[in-house]
Amino acid sequence: MQSLNKYLRLCQISFGGIYLAAGIISGANAELPLQNIKLPPGFEISIFAENVTNARSLVLSDAQTLFVSTRNEGKVYAIKHDGVKAQKVITIASGLNRPNGVAFRKGALYVAEVNRILRYDNIEANLDNPPKPTVVNDQYPSDNAHGWKFIRFGPDGLLYVPVGAPCNICEPGEPYASITRIDVDKRNSKPELFARGIRNTVGFDWHPQTGELWFTENGRDHLGDDIPPEELNKVSKAGQHFGYPYCHGGDIPDPEFGSKRKCNEFTPPEVKFQAHSAALGIRFYTGSSFPAEYRNQAFIAHHGSWNRTKKSGYKLVTVNTAVKTGEAPTYKVFAEGWLNSDDSVWGRPVDLLQLPDGSLLVSDDYANVIYRIAYKGK
Repeated sequence: MQSLNKYLRLCQISFGGIYLAAGIISGANAELPLQNIKLPPGFEISIFAENVTNARSLVLSDAQTLFVSTRNEGKVYAIKHDGVKAQKVITIASGLNRPNGVAFRKGALYVAEVNRILRYDNIEANLDNPPKPTVVNDQYPSDNAHGWKFIRFGPDGLLYVPVGAPCNICEPGEPYASITRIDVDKRNSKPELFARGIRNTVGFDWHPQTGELWFTENGRDHLGDDIPPEELNKVSKAGQHFGYPYCHGGDIPDPEFGSKRKCNEFTPPEVKFQAHSAALGIRFYTGSSFPAEYRNQAFIAHHGSWNRTKKSGYKLVTVNTAVKTGEAPTYKVFAEGWLNSDDSVWGRPVDLLQLPDGSLLVSDDYANVIYRIAYKGK
């Protein structure tokens, strides 16, 4: 592999191709140009699992089985692995209604469809013959527009479930445009509104030091190539309102609804990203195998634009949230190369997950794979 990497780098230098900086590729799939991915020095990217069609959200069980959701396939996968590469990919559910969200708790797998939450009990003992799921909650709206859900259990033991706006821009009323939370131990417990004014979030995580919930938010469409920005927001207390549909990016009144409310009434974003880059999955890094500078930083997957004149996104960024009071968090590109120089695309990162060894998994619903990013030193 070392000789192959050296050969690829020499070819790229000689013919003016894309150079991988100081990062290296490992276990390159001949059908995917992993050599195009630029990483910081000492990092490598490899294929952890392939033929995982429409791979979206990721969750790891107590026994280290990786569960993977889909949005368009209607399936949920279980992946047995050795920590470096998948050994077996098992389809444990199919025919579901946009099962984008997966979470794990007390031996059970939770799956979010558009309008309900399912639970598969004792799932790891029955991967080859999964049990019929139990409906935990079916009180969510059935709208397909922004209806797919990312779910996670919070430090409080409650399941956090977003409800996207059923439109590009509208004034839909509750529970739309929110993040809710439910007690899964109570059948059909009424969802509690935790945060409001959120057009659609498909990724959130709790800061390992402060315990605050940070979430990505996709901005509205059809205001041009460069507005409004995509957002990274922080919930400091339950009940905060983040502006939708009245205000975008903290200071951009909506042309249709902006006259009803002022932007200073709402919680502004912590970070503004390039418009239409579709920031999705976010994970705070708590491992020790990456250099110390990455500890407690947020890794965020930018899925990429679908409606911008020149495409944006298709990369991973890191956000430094350890800033002094009054200072804004900063971000920088960590991995890029899924977007080619001719504006064509071969991959779209979706979600991230940290393995016990400190390496990072990244799902890709376009290339139908899961990558593993590891640090090997200089």
